[in-house]
Amino acid sequence: MDRHASTIQTWDQLAAAYQEKFMDLDLYNDTYDRFCDLIPTLNASILEIACGPGNITRYLLSKRPDFRLEATDLAPRMLQLAKENNPTATFRLLDARDLHTLTQTYDGIMCGFCLPYLSRKDCAKLIKDASPLLTTDGTLYLSTIEGDYQNSGYETSSDGQHRMYVYYHSAQDLQSSLEENGFAVVELVRKSYTSAAGASSTHLVFIAKKK
Repeated sequence: MDRHASTIQTWDQLAAAYQEKFMDLDLYNDTYDRFCDLIPTLNASILEIACGPGNITRYLLSKRPDFRLEATDLAPRMLQLAKENNPTATFRLLDARDLHTLTQTYDGIMCGFCLPYLSRKDCAKLIKDASPLLTTDGTLYLSTIEGDYQNSGYETSSDGQHRMYVYYHSAQDLQSSLEENGFAVVELVRKSYTSAAGASSTHLVFIAKKK
């Protein structure tokens, strides 16, 4: 089984545990609020990439029930949970690396913690592909784990049952990709995060506007 197929299988197996762990996490809510504030358009069209069980989806719709939100994920089980948690949203099975297949334009794109599972090359492609999908002055949200790309590698889940390839990214690399693709960074936020196992990491949040 290749790494991509293994990733889908692992996310399907982890879906329920991920929902239990992150559904009510409020660490990033202030950054989601900022994303919403930057999209004043009523009934704005929003694309969510890698929605998981719909935790961010649910928060966004609680703040902005007018959003016409289309959420995507590559794991069928994650989408199933997301649908149950967000009956007013629409959903699509989609790999984040296939954004170029979409033709609709959006007022905002939310991409919460997809980048830790994308290589540097795939992250650059995602940002490039997101640009034409956004309306002028559209808003893009990206979050990831900050670190040296050379330290990327397989990590084991807290239950010890699953292995996932995790990529670390630098703020400089992401900012460069954003600027090269016509985005102006509005905010760069760093959040300290401690896992259930006690491991500490720094999470990056970029909020950018399409010029």
